[in-house]
Amino acid sequence: NKAAWKRLVESAAADPEAFWDEQARALAWFTPWKRTLKWTYPHAQWFVGGTTNASMNCCDRHLGTWRRTKAALIWEGEPGEVRTLTYQQLHAEVARAANALTALGVRAGDVVAIYMGMVPEAVIAMLACARIGAVHNVVFGGFSSDALRERMNDSKAVALITQDAAIRRGDFVHLKAAADVALAGSPTVKHVVVYNRANEPVTMKAGRDHWWHELLDAASAKHQPAKLASEHPLFILYTSGSTGKPKGILHTTGGYLTQVAYTANTVFDLRDDDVYFCTADIGWITGHSYVVYGPLMNGAAVVLYEGAPNHPEPDRFWDIIERHGVTIFYTAPTAIRAFMKWGEAWPRRHDLSSLRLLGTVGEPINPEAWMWYHSVIGAERCPIVDTWWQTETGAIMISPVPGVTSTKPGTATTPLPGILVDVVRKDGTSCGPNEGGLLVVKHPWPSMARTIHGDDERYRAAYWSEFPKKRGHPGWYFTGDGARRDKHGYI
Repeated sequence: NKAAWKRLVESAAADPEAFWDEQARALAWFTPWKRTLKWTYPHAQWFVGGTTNASMNCCDRHLGTWRRTKAALIWEGEPGEVRTLTYQQLHAEVARAANALTALGVRAGDVVAIYMGMVPEAVIAMLACARIGAVHNVVFGGFSSDALRERMNDSKAVALITQDAAIRRGDFVHLKAAADVALAGSPTVKHVVVYNRANEPVTMKAGRDHWWHELLDAASAKHQPAKLASEHPLFILYTSGSTGKPKGILHTTGGYLTQVAYTANTVFDLRDDDVYFCTADIGWITGHSYVVYGPLMNGAAVVLYEGAPNHPEPDRFWDIIERHGVTIFYTAPTAIRAFMKWGEAWPRRHDLSSLRLLGTVGEPINPEAWMWYHSVIGAERCPIVDTWWQTETGAIMISPVPGVTSTKPGTATTPLPGILVDVVRKDGTSCGPNEGGLLVVKHPWPSMARTIHGDDERYRAAYWSEFPKKRGHPGWYFTGDGARRDKHGYI
């Protein structure tokens, strides 16, 4: 109901803390928080005094419900094999992996690098780290040995989880071999765990390298999740800095989980019978927030696809949607423009009538691509949620909400409740309608990055120096993006 939504947006704008306090109650906590927000510019702490666990929120909380036997992950390998893990099965695997990491000596606060393709074990590895309080540092499987080495060294990773090879466009990407090159210059890594995906030959170094299946076979499926402070680090994710070395964006637990759970539920209008397919790799923030944590906290059925969208033919995504009955599809404008180039004959071959909601992420979508997506993929009946957010924001900030926001091609529409953004001039004054300016966030939000790992000065300089805190000015987060508001207030 649009009127109720408008009231919610207004009350959340008037008191963002109260709004987020309410949303945090949807999570499972070991102990409640004493203080909703502690803001010491430019550092936020949310739900201070509360303890929780990301893995408990994604797995354990569903075991006492009918969702125990529901599909959590529906995985399709590029060659075509399909594996389904129910929430109960996912929980057991995560518990085994948590016990295996603990047996290797990985402790809460230790950093574990994950260098894998899109396999269920990558999700299990993330959740196992979260379960014991280890900090995961996922490195995209398409990155080079140098990129992996740089990220492992900067984060001082004590362990690496990888696989023999990933499968991409019918070929092998030899991740273990690439990891071995990186490891030659990564002195902090003591243990390497290797998942056997493709039966490709690998070199195993005695004492350091372990097979995933051997460790998990030996481990118990019972494991108590660690009781972690709300501000305990959950992960470091590196964004390639436009200049110089990549920035290790640090996200913590309670605030990140709160906003990711809320936005996944609200923006995608998640229902119990949905089959949800986000095409992002887990190496990116979209994979963290809207393949793993957001959907699983909400008990969704998540489709994971290993390979390329045009293998063996340019209709692979449409084929997956038809066969698995996908209802929600979330992808990038770059991909949509590729689908347009490949031609609409490919989607026309498939029954896409199961779809009820489409989403875009990663960059602005041009109106032409929006219209094609709306008419060819959505048959003009699926709302499109064009979501604006960043690695640094952790979760969606600006987006239409199905059923309450009238969408418009080429705009992300309006900020979500509890998110205070503005388009301003260099001097900080608000821009008028259709006047280009700078996009800023004026109030802390729960899923915001806490710092750049090991370089707080760079964090301040990168995000807080454009509109710094000074007399009479509270200090705003500068997104680095230009924006404009149209006459209807849409961004």
